[in-house]
Amino acid sequence: MILGPVDIVENSITKEEFQQKYFKPQKPVLIKGLAKQWGEYQKWNFDYIREKAGEQVIPIYDNKPADANKSSDTPATKMKMRDYIDTIRKQPSDLRIFFYIITEKLPELLNNFTYPDLGIRFFKKIPTLFFGGSEAHVLMHYDVDLGDFMHFHFEGKKRILLFDQKQSSFLYRVPLSVHTIEDIDYENPDYEKYPALKYAKGYEIFMEHGDALFIPGAWWHFNRYLEPGFSLSLRALPNKPGRFLNMLYQVFPMRYTDKLMRKIFKAKWVDYKKQWAYERSSKAMKKRGL
Repeated sequence: MILGPVDIVENSITKEEFQQKYFKPQKPVLIKGLAKQWGEYQKWNFDYIREKAGEQVIPIYDNKPADANKSSDTPATKMKMRDYIDTIRKQPSDLRIFFYIITEKLPELLNNFTYPDLGIRFFKKIPTLFFGGSEAHVLMHYDVDLGDFMHFHFEGKKRILLFDQKQSSFLYRVPLSVHTIEDIDYENPDYEKYPALKYAKGYEIFMEHGDALFIPGAWWHFNRYLEPGFSLSLRALPNKPGRFLNMLYQVFPMRYTDKLMRKIFKAKWVDYKKQWAYERSSKAMKKRGL
């Protein structure tokens, strides 16, 4: 992979500058310490969440590939929030929490931040949290709703890889899905098995407590928690007709077709799509003379 640094700016960036340099051209940017502008910034930590939501029983995921015989969103286990936080703080862990909707689970946390005034029309019904231990990662994917989003991070450090859609053929995108082949290790890529990865051009970002990363809609991202931490995502719905129609296709026909085929054919369907992805990337390399 060919990875470069993303632009890094201070939290004093103006709405006009953000719009002209990043939002309109759909270019990612890391805004250092943007969350520090919030009046209740000090409450964005594990202790506050443990105190307020400790008794909640939460679905927990890990790094293992999804079981082909089960729904792809089936959790590995369930735990109380306080037990989960205690576990990832005490020892290396790949356990993570996915799509924890604040408005449903911890609405008082919404009093402790302010939507950034950067000209983004956020969809305020689903601000979400994501948690991970020091060995947790989220496979390479793009979000099915195709919306732009601002991704804040808290507690430990986090590494993110970003690629635009032009790199899809080099990333081994799995057909009828929003992810790449699950076997790929993006921390130690096997270029002999997956040679197209050598030509994928993207960004490498390291986030710290209070940082915010603007991720344009439909950008591929791989998340790796380097230390126990959690993140907040604020989303915007697609604002262009073409992208909105594409979102409707991916959320409904594409997604449910894949679910149906997976239910019927199970592992055979998963293996077929994996081979399909490999062949498409091989063809893309040959087409470009690589």
